[in-house]
Amino acid sequence: MLRLVFATGTEPGKWFERYRSNPDYGELVTLDADDALATLLEGEADLALTRIPAEAADPRIDDSFHLVRLYEEAPGIAVPKDSVYAEVGEEIEPSDVSEEHLNYRIGDDAQVDVEAVRTGLQVVGANVGIVIAPRPLLKVLSKKQVVPLAFNDPTVARTAIALVWRKDRDGEDIQAFVGVAKGRTKNSSRGTAVKLSAREKSKAKQARREAAAKGQGGQKTTSSRSRSGNKRAAQGRKTNPLPKSKKSSQRGKRRK
Repeated sequence: MLRLVFATGTEPGKWFERYRSNPDYGELVTLDADDALATLLEGEADLALTRIPAEAADPRIDDSFHLVRLYEEAPGIAVPKDSVYAEVGEEIEPSDVSEEHLNYRIGDDAQVDVEAVRTGLQVVGANVGIVIAPRPLLKVLSKKQVVPLAFNDPTVARTAIALVWRKDRDGEDIQAFVGVAKGRTKNSSRGTAVKLSAREKSKAKQARREAAAKGQGGQKTTSSRSRSGNKRAAQGRKTNPLPKSKKSSQRGKRRK
């Protein structure tokens, strides 16, 4: 059984479906957490789909862990639904919101306090201020009165999503999920298919051709023999003479 914890703001449902669609991978148990890495460190999960700094190392991840970066998150800004920014619906520049009350902004170390983001979004929903955080996280947490938009600010620390697990827990189930997350489907084979050399492929192809030719030759021979036998039988029926007694009776009938 593989226990996987995924960070709030990630939506790995398709990966879960693909993993579970292959019975060879085994059972998958999932749970979400604001800090997926902390859940992994506490021993409550075998694999973490977690948020980490995009351009720096998370100090909690040392050499005893495997880490596979999957993608980088774009920065976003949450604004009130009734604001002019929401009406325009375009990418926001820092100068556009320089005078707005800042309820929350991602730290320079790219660490995200998800609970603080939730609290800030409640204030935005009351038509006050803005929140700056990873845009995927804002999309998941924003309610009806909040609109998450793209935020073009190069000074905002970037975050990334990665898979992290302990080296002493590495196994086929974890490697299978890593492959699914990186794009492998259930029809793909991982370490199970035997790769043939060019020479072996050529031999196999030649063997298939010979088998096909042999099968076709056998069908032709059988068909030829059948036609030959039918022909001889037809010729035999034409040349067989009538018995003398039958010939005499037939002549007598003609005279009468």
